[in-house]
Amino acid sequence: MLVDSPPEASAETTPAPPKRRAIRSAGLLVSFCVLLLVVVASIAVGAKQMPLDQVWHGLFQDTGTYGDVVVGERLSRTLLGVLVGVALGLAGAVLQALTRNPLADPGLLGINLGASAAVVTAISFFGVTSLSGYVWFAFFGAAVVGAAVYALGGTRNATPVRLALAGTALSAALYGYLQAVMITDNAALNKMRFWTVGSLASAKNETILQVLPFLVIGIVLALGLARPLNAMAMGDDTARALGAHLNRTRALSMAAATLLCGAATAACGPIMFVGLMVPHVVRSFTGPDMRWILPYAAILSPVLLLGADVVGRIVARPAELQVGIITALIGAPVFIFLVRRRRLAQL
Repeated sequence: MLVDSPPEASAETTPAPPKRRAIRSAGLLVSFCVLLLVVVASIAVGAKQMPLDQVWHGLFQDTGTYGDVVVGERLSRTLLGVLVGVALGLAGAVLQALTRNPLADPGLLGINLGASAAVVTAISFFGVTSLSGYVWFAFFGAAVVGAAVYALGGTRNATPVRLALAGTALSAALYGYLQAVMITDNAALNKMRFWTVGSLASAKNETILQVLPFLVIGIVLALGLARPLNAMAMGDDTARALGAHLNRTRALSMAAATLLCGAATAACGPIMFVGLMVPHVVRSFTGPDMRWILPYAAILSPVLLLGADVVGRIVARPAELQVGIITALIGAPVFIFLVRRRRLAQL
């Protein structure tokens, strides 16, 4: 397990020089402009080719034609992609800071697998077949696993290593349960096949409305944890000397990650590597200061997710590849590169 040394972030908890702050602020503005461009591409480009004037017509002059319906579906898909991207990026950044592991992602603590296990249970044992039903089971599973990891990690005596080990152990158990249920229940296997890949294709307005309150609370909570997480990065003793409440910060971090991962996974299935790649890349040019990592991750994660979704619609026309496949194809080699680079740096 790769764990950062605590003192690494100490320099960044002091105010940055005005020039550096200006550069970072300009970078945020540029990142936001890139996000707007990707949003436009997500609405305009799809498995079905449509002229731009028809896209414009569908956005602002809805008459119920086929083209207008397609544009409406893309709009919902894009909105869900933005929300899920923000959620995964923030969750990844918070978990990396909480565990002091720069290669951590929302799957490290078993939250994604908790949601998946709950969905399998709902399908196999309760006969749930609709996405609106999956949402609540998935969120409940994520919340239960998040609470279990925090309890097994020691609660008041929780440490980054204990939390990571507890998440790994629960993930192994949940993975075994998933395989056992799906192997013995063909109906559950067939229904789970699409959901477990991770996709934005089934985005609906009602799904967005169901998960939106949880996402908003999780986003606000995550952004508010920037300063306490900065203090924790310098080590527990130093953080206590600075007046940080370690147990409260860990509990709130787990709550934020659970809300964000649970709602995102419930809405579109487990999407891997977004929460790993973006915060890690952002840290390379912002430094370890969470006051900058969190906003950058919140903006650039939807860029990656929507960009991958657009690529998936283009490469397999007239069909499409789910976004979870594209992010995995991008993320796996990036993850290997990051691990090798860190190993070489430690030699």
